[in-house]
This record gives sequence, C-alpha cells and structure tokens, in this order.
Amino acid sequence: MAQALDGVRVLDMTHVQAGPSCTQILAWLGADVIKVELPGRGDITRQQLRDIPDADSLYFTMLNGNKRSLTLNTKTPQGREIFTALIKHCDVLVENFGPGVLDRQGFTWEKIHELNPRIVYASIKGFGPGRFAETKAYEPIAQAMGGSMSATGFEDGPPTVTGAQIGDSGTGVHTVAAILAALYQRDVHTGQGQRVICAMQDAVLNLCRVKMRDQQRLAHGPLREYPNKQFDGIVPRSGNASGGGHPGAALRCAPGGENDYVYLIIQPQIWEALCNEIGRPELVTDPKYATPEARVAILDEVFSIIEAWTSRHTKYQVLARCNAIEVPCGPILDMKELLEDESLRARGVIAAVEHPQRGLYYTIGSPLGLSDSPVEYRRAPLLGEHTDSVLEEVLGYDTEQVERLRKEGVV
Repeated sequence: MAQALDGVRVLDMTHVQAGPSCTQILAWLGADVIKVELPGRGDITRQQLRDIPDADSLYFTMLNGNKRSLTLNTKTPQGREIFTALIKHCDVLVENFGPGVLDRQGFTWEKIHELNPRIVYASIKGFGPGRFAETKAYEPIAQAMGGSMSATGFEDGPPTVTGAQIGDSGTGVHTVAAILAALYQRDVHTGQGQRVICAMQDAVLNLCRVKMRDQQRLAHGPLREYPNKQFDGIVPRSGNASGGGHPGAALRCAPGGENDYVYLIIQPQIWEALCNEIGRPELVTDPKYATPEARVAILDEVFSIIEAWTSRHTKYQVLARCNAIEVPCGPILDMKELLEDESLRARGVIAAVEHPQRGLYYTIGSPLGLSDSPVEYRRAPLLGEHTDSVLEEVLGYDTEQVERLRKEGVV
C-alpha cells in the first residue's frame, strides 16, 4: 500500500532534535528523507550520550529512523554543486542551523526558490524576528522563554522544566503541520513552494495557551480553580493542579514507590459516587463538602481525604475502581512501565528495531495514525550509508564519479 507522502523527497539538513523529529515524521509518512551529514562526523548526536562504545547513540537512532544518510561537504565547490542539484530534485528542504548559516553559504530563500520554484523551504529557529532573534535556543531555554517554566512547579519553589520536550520535538511537530500545509497549497492552489519558519519560543507558547488564557482572566479577579492564595498579577506555579475547569491532584498510592500515584479529577456529577466508593458517604450532604464552590475553598483537605483511600490501594486498583464509577483518573506511568507496555508495543507506539551496531532497540513510533498509510519502522542509517545510492539514483552519478568525490573529501 502506498503511503501518504510517497513521491515526496525531503532534503534534511537538520541535526540534534528539533529538526530531526520533524523529518522523521515525514519519513514515517512515506517521504524519501535524505539526511545530509558532514563526512567523517555526521549529526553530533551520533556520538552524544552513547551507551554502547562506537555505536550510534539512542539519541540519534530514535530521531532518524526511516531516513537515508548522504555525507556531503557543502563548503567545497563540488559539494555546493551537488547540494544545488539536490535542491532541484527535492520537494522540501528542512534546516535548523543557527540564523543565517545557509544564507552565508549563498543559499538564501531567494536563491533556493530560483533553483526550484516548487520547493518548500522550512527552517526551525529558536526565536522569530525581534529582540531575541540571535539568542541561542536549547530545550530548557525555549521552555523558559515560551512561558512553560514560569507556570510549572510548586508555588514555593523555583520554575521547573517539564520532562516533555515541548521546545524541540514540539516545534518539530508544528513544523510538520506547516510543511504539509505548504505542500497542499502548492499542489492544489499555486504550483509554487514557499518559505516556512517555526520558532521554538512560538511553539512552546502555543502549547501554553491555557496559561495565557488565565493571565487575561486575572484582570477580573483570582483564579478560583487554582489552589494558590496569592496571584500578584501573574499566573502562578500551581503544583499538580489541573488548571482546567475541574480540580485535580496527584495522589499517593500503595505501596508508596516513587511513581505510585494517580492523577484524579473531581467533577460535580461524580462527587456522590466517589464519596461512596472511598467510604465517606456523609460528605455528599455535609455543607462543607457538598457543592463545588465549597470544595474549591478547601481543596487540600478534600484531596487529603481522597488520598487516605488511594494510599491503601495500588494505582491500577484505583484506576479500575474509578473507571467503574466514571471518575477521571490516570496512574502516573514511568518510562520503564511505558517501554514494557504490551498495548503500546502492539500498536507500534513503542516499536522494536534491529540495528547493525546496537542490535535490538526500541523507538517511540508515530503518534499519527492513518488507516491507509501504515508505518513500517526502519532503523536509523549509518553515517553515509546511502551516499552512493542517492548520488546515483537522484543525480545520475556513476560509480567512478562517486568514488572520485569520496577520495577528494567531497562526500
């Protein structure tokens, strides 16, 4: 069965995480993604955080599956010639270099568009135009400057980074959406490619929209669903409070391990059933607890009462009993539990891949489920593994030409 992006060729000039997370999704969707890497070194993450000597790291392999690797030194005249030819044969170019890197090599948007008017040129940057445009961006910096850290953590503690890579991989997913929209506009409406730019700060802020909602609500008084007593004109850190329309909290469970918790949300319609389930039916009619308005004023006490019950059961027992009475509840799952989850493996969300250096490893699979575009997970390429095939198949070089380029250090 053909995949959704069969026939789309992507020139992947990305490295580390934000760019590779974008191009890997395009590869999962069926695009021919040609990852361009520096001869002899490649993407820096091949060597970073290695757990097996002389093998590509999991950092690299889990972000570069289903791609082809071409080594190319674009700082040489012949390397620039090959890069120019590849631009003419590709539908999409993706890069996440620092500001102006490709421009300084002579590959401005205007030049690229001139070479191939149909190409979509996508860039991932830390920040958009403005006072932060030249600031270096890494995952925690994007979270810091996109609003996430200011609203994450407990009220009496420092701003906290979230474990989810919302700056890097989050921006990668946003860029996928922009690229697909640009391809659709080209193929259906204009026949022309266009410039796509996604900034990490913007993507993080987009994911923080409920906090920006609450910042504006503060103009009309305190945020009653928050457990905080003071606001001082800004959205506060509120621990594990849900920030939604219904109170929620992380509650301890048996046997008391590091992640033996459930997250439980109280909705008005389930209060009676929950009180009966935890053995406190008197709370249903007690004026101190009977209404949502009354409970909001004493949330810490309310959740302490519920936690006295959850702490006597495992998180999976609590989940089962809450599900039975339609109480929103979810166990805190750690990475080991998720890695070993049979249902995630069966769906390909955790996918097993064989690698010639590493042997078997697991990668997180595509979160995009298309009924007519199933993903076959292939390992990340070795450095330069497809140099010959790309130059021969895409650009028409013969074996002798490729070997000469290799001896000259071009590829």
